[in-house]
Amino acid sequence: MLNVDLHCHSSVSDGVMAPSEVAARAKANGVDVWALTDHDEVGGIAEARAAARTLDLDYVAGVEISATWAGHTLHIVGLHIDETNEALIQGLATTRTGRTRRAREIALELEKAGIPDAYEGALKFVGNPDLISRMHFARYISELGICASPAEVFSRFLTSGKPGFVPHRWASLTDALKWIHDAGGISVMAHPGRYKLSDIEFGALFDEFKQLGGMAIEVTTGSHSVDQYAQYAEIARQYEFLASRGSDFHGPGESRVDLGNLPPLPSGVKPVWHNWV
Repeated sequence: MLNVDLHCHSSVSDGVMAPSEVAARAKANGVDVWALTDHDEVGGIAEARAAARTLDLDYVAGVEISATWAGHTLHIVGLHIDETNEALIQGLATTRTGRTRRAREIALELEKAGIPDAYEGALKFVGNPDLISRMHFARYISELGICASPAEVFSRFLTSGKPGFVPHRWASLTDALKWIHDAGGISVMAHPGRYKLSDIEFGALFDEFKQLGGMAIEVTTGSHSVDQYAQYAEIARQYEFLASRGSDFHGPGESRVDLGNLPPLPSGVKPVWHNWV
């Protein structure tokens, strides 16, 4: 059975390792087919592809796009994209523009909570200033010793209702899927189990995703519990979505699951890679 990992991040977005280092870790962990899916950015693809070729690792060009649906932030992974597609490039550039503005607002809120200079501190952890994110703030606040880990920072400061949370309106779901499809890619709803939606909202979301040409959902992912593997396998069967698998790896010690270490997809689903290899 192939070891496929189609969701992870490098220092080009909010991971801690360079794309070539992520490729080497994937290979060392026994991954057969790998995709780098940095947030709203395709700048790491060339390095990732070259490293994978050197390592004899099957590589799939990918991206993870932040989208807003019904006031909720969702993530849509694009796989097998053409990273030179102009519509995709321009769409991602527009999405990134809002990150800096939001980051400065987060820093102001954190200062009110007693954490000064958080924007400058977060920048120390950012490879690309256009892609500053909550994770970079979390790493800085952890470094200060205010919290023991980035996860604790999120729970105390950076989620809805906490003193450092600032909502952001990303691309629409329609736009995110259009950019992926214009680039010849396969659209995958990332880690649906993370979204705080009611059953009615989930039904509406899956219906709209399918109507817009959404092709797959992540079933086995580092963001899901064991029970959710079965739950979203059933959703995939019900909506005839393809099933994807990805660790959502960001770095050693920061991720719930290492690259390539997820269990296989549940039985009865069609893998998103069924006709690739």
